[in-house]
Amino acid sequence: MISTILIMIASALLIYFSCEFFVNGVEWVGKAFNISQSAVGSILAAFGTALPESIVTFIAVVFGTSPKQKDIGVGAALGGPLVLSTIAYAVIGITIFIFSSRRESGEHIKCDNKKLARDQEWFMCIFAFKITLGLVAFTIKPWLGILFLAAYGIYFYKEMNVKNSAVAQKLKPLKITSNNKEPKKSFILIQTIGALAVIFIGSQMFVNKLNILSNSLGIAPHMVSLLLSPIATELPEILNAVIWVKQGKESLALSNISGSMMIQATIPSALGIMFTPWLFDKYLIISAIITFIAILSLQITLKKGHLSDKRLACNILLYVLFVIIIIFVKN
Repeated sequence: MISTILIMIASALLIYFSCEFFVNGVEWVGKAFNISQSAVGSILAAFGTALPESIVTFIAVVFGTSPKQKDIGVGAALGGPLVLSTIAYAVIGITIFIFSSRRESGEHIKCDNKKLARDQEWFMCIFAFKITLGLVAFTIKPWLGILFLAAYGIYFYKEMNVKNSAVAQKLKPLKITSNNKEPKKSFILIQTIGALAVIFIGSQMFVNKLNILSNSLGIAPHMVSLLLSPIATELPEILNAVIWVKQGKESLALSNISGSMMIQATIPSALGIMFTPWLFDKYLIISAIITFIAILSLQITLKKGHLSDKRLACNILLYVLFVIIIIFVKN
């Protein structure tokens, strides 16, 4: 068990340092290819960091041979948004508070509140629909997975065509060519894709060892998929948030999380709807309710213009509430 824990720690450190290269590289991708700052966070970074969770769902629901394996995939599709809406957003608030004295903007959050609020509205509409599907059974349900893929396609198109400036913040030199102020596109892509590959490997190592640890502790599969695996697979988003906030680029951190949530609400859900009965038990319903409350409360805060580091940090309490409810229901 000690070796398993040590490997998990090593994997987490590997993910963190890979994220340092990834966020640096993805910002340069935005500049090199004239992609808006919004899309850099919500599409490019989100696609890369959401890959581990999507792979977990894909393998479980498509290649799973038992109901338990497919349940893990469905749990991952619900657990990802839960962790992002509670822990990931809270990490941004906590990091802003901790590093406020080192940041030029202090505790002030620099972001487009209207844009972020619009992203939350997109998510809530899609999320409400997918939860409704999880409560009923009917013949053509698997075909509705196509709607979720189409929804992400529309979101992708809108984000990539946002009419605002490319990444505006001052960029640090590309890490693999630190002496070159204008690195070649080939070097930018090598660093970004290479870092993403290492993030993927580190995430898979972490999830694998987490599953081994949970099995040795006798934790049920659906509890792993809801409580533990999502935290592991969402580590890239969480660690990206820490890095960007420390650099005073919380708008990118927020876009990364909101964009990842859109991916989690559509692509893994589409796979689950297509390849499983997509019927929720009480644990999944509870996770869905907590997720919706977290996003709804954030949406209200954004509409009122009251977003703050402390308000974001409070989202962690909803995850704590979820754990308490799950333990109470289980007993």
